[in-house]
Amino acid sequence: MRRLWSSATAGRGAARNEGDHSLRRALALAFLAPLALALVLAGCSQPGADVSGGEVLSDAQATQGGASTSPSTTLVADFRNTDLGCGWEPVGSMGLRYARCFTVDYYEGGYALACMADGNRYLMVPAGGAVPDGLAPDVQVIQTPVSDVYLAASDSLCLFDALDALSGITVSGIERDDWYLEAARVAMDEGAMVFGGKYRAPDYELLVSRGVRLAVESTMVNHVPEVREKLMELGIPVLVELSSYEDEPLGRAEWVRLYGVLCDKDAQAQAVFDEQVDKVGSLEEEDTGKTVAFFYLNASGAAVVRRPGDYVTKMIAQAGGTYAFGDVGQARAGSSSVTMEMEKFYATAKDADVIIYNATIDDDVRTLAELVQKNEVLADFAAVRSGDVWITDRNMYQQMISAGDIIADIGRVLRGATQDQTYLRRLT
Repeated sequence: MRRLWSSATAGRGAARNEGDHSLRRALALAFLAPLALALVLAGCSQPGADVSGGEVLSDAQATQGGASTSPSTTLVADFRNTDLGCGWEPVGSMGLRYARCFTVDYYEGGYALACMADGNRYLMVPAGGAVPDGLAPDVQVIQTPVSDVYLAASDSLCLFDALDALSGITVSGIERDDWYLEAARVAMDEGAMVFGGKYRAPDYELLVSRGVRLAVESTMVNHVPEVREKLMELGIPVLVELSSYEDEPLGRAEWVRLYGVLCDKDAQAQAVFDEQVDKVGSLEEEDTGKTVAFFYLNASGAAVVRRPGDYVTKMIAQAGGTYAFGDVGQARAGSSSVTMEMEKFYATAKDADVIIYNATIDDDVRTLAELVQKNEVLADFAAVRSGDVWITDRNMYQQMISAGDIIADIGRVLRGATQDQTYLRRLT
């Protein structure tokens, strides 16, 4: 697993003490490699690629970075820009272990600047702090700790929840029944969170009446630039969630540290992230010798597998397994998935030791018999005969904070677990 330095800084105070030297060294390692000299951030997406998921998605799935991202989002290699336009100089920076799509720099007085790989910049202004005179016009201002949030990026909810900051989300861009996380459903049932329109058509009047101070959007908002412009015209800064562009699974989880700055819970965010790193532990250092077939069957009965090298396949490798479809070739431009002809799928996966069925897209399977009914050739698969067939929890894509837990689940399965895991259930 790639690591730029041995441990993450513990909270804002430690990060400030790092100074700029560590950040310059990290940037040299992360971005001055040959691939990083390209115009598009190679660590987050393929150069020049459409990074959409390649699947037919519901509105709820469309707002999940794990399922799909927006082809209109351009990622740039050298996106860190600490020039605020007002003469301020950073006094420290956040040392990131896995995340490559954001940076955080700290300034005197508790101010922090987040730079995103899509070129957006956000100045976090602490409670009681004033916006500096002469601030560069491209810098959006976010008052912290954040509250009265309009959340239209479903996979960000788990980050707020992990920081005990769910109460800060008062308006949802996802309808109640499209939330897989129970905490969100409860909040909407109790009226603490109300539906304020989908990302493409928010209820502006409601957002204003509820005093919304920040909109957290998925990259799908880039398909409707007029929405973003209107929100900013109303004085609502728009933070576009880019965690789904992270190359490493734990890079997605590390976004909790950015949300820790937003919620003024840096130390708690560091502890949450460290716990996920610890879950993986030494799993990746042990090759179990087992092969894993991760897929779902679409409406036509064809097998849809993950693109080799994407974050799901990396989780399998970090858990100690080998992805069965590692040589299927590249997906169509920007897609995270590959649709295989059944003949090739059968030849490639029939001897796999473990099957993990992707229920985040197809959740109609309840038993092993129902899976086989989708395509009878599965009855001949080694994993089906041995009973080593598992199905993902439907909410896995809304739990990017739990990357370590998911990797640990896969690791236990590869090592002979017979009981249900947190995000995997055995099909019988």
